[in-house]
Amino acid sequence: MKKRVLLKRVVALSISVILSISIVGAQVPQNIIFMIGDGMGLNHIYAAMTANHGKLNIERCSHIGFSKTYSANDYITDSAAGGTALACGVKTKNGMVGMSPDSTKLSSTLTRSGRIGKSTGIVVTSSVTHATPADFIANQDNRKKEEEIALDFMKSPIDVFIGGGLKFFKERKDGKDLTKELEKKGFRVATTMEEVKNVKRGKLAGLVAQEALPKANEGRGDMLSEATQKAIELLDKNKKGFFLMIEGSQIDWGSHANDASYTLAEMLDFDKTVGIVLDYAQKQGNTLVIITADHETGGLTIKDGDLKKGDVEVRFETIKHTGTLVPIFSFGPKAEEFIGIQENIDIPKKIIKMWNLEK
Repeated sequence: MKKRVLLKRVVALSISVILSISIVGAQVPQNIIFMIGDGMGLNHIYAAMTANHGKLNIERCSHIGFSKTYSANDYITDSAAGGTALACGVKTKNGMVGMSPDSTKLSSTLTRSGRIGKSTGIVVTSSVTHATPADFIANQDNRKKEEEIALDFMKSPIDVFIGGGLKFFKERKDGKDLTKELEKKGFRVATTMEEVKNVKRGKLAGLVAQEALPKANEGRGDMLSEATQKAIELLDKNKKGFFLMIEGSQIDWGSHANDASYTLAEMLDFDKTVGIVLDYAQKQGNTLVIITADHETGGLTIKDGDLKKGDVEVRFETIKHTGTLVPIFSFGPKAEEFIGIQENIDIPKKIIKMWNLEK
């Protein structure tokens, strides 16, 4: 009799566990935090892991996949086309921002999220008008049109953006001061990180450098992690949820320069921010985190290393982008959607489907 009772309890417990797993798998995330390590390949990650004595926050992600990065007109994508694919779910020509190859304007996941009442944000270490953040905001046929991209911010549903690029809003060829227009739209315009940290509610335009921020190993400090914390704090006030894109912009730049110390400092800075995001997602339980790259830069290879000492010797094969697969890490509700090898455009398509953003 006791064995039968015990067996029934085991069966009941097993059914309960299966049902709870099914419910978690079926749960739609309220928030999505999309992190892009610009130029970040697998070897970048393991080199940074070695430099950090064998450990990174990104390892906490529960699911891993890979993305094909080629653009509509080139086996090797640039950041504009790679970012458009990740933002809008369409492969386009190199150099184009938020537009299809035939110059049709596209709607990004950020724009679509704003339309359904979710709060939206961007945090980057480049100018906010640079290729990747621009792909989530703007529609331009050339990534170099940064003043035109700044104008596109005026039409976007974005609530919080923090990065560089003040000159494209304030020192313009057309004489317009877009910071005044932002204030009329209800934004608090902050030009230092201290001002950013003092904002407690509402819309925030944090334009904290004339163009890009300094390098991580040359005085930028904890800007990326602090700006991320502030963005989450402000966006989290919306009960309908939020979409936040965070870019480690200068991983790419360090790799273009074939500068190992620059690249590794940017990687570790990005991973520190990954830790903050995962802490939030783990605590909330309703937030999907997606971490990927638009492409790999530099053809970085690891020649030797010492995990105990935190020493790593790397070599770059090129100063350009490469065509290799890049990783996708995911955590939280629906994380399982991003395992396996897929096209870069599949990532936003899955976001669009889970949030019903087709319109």
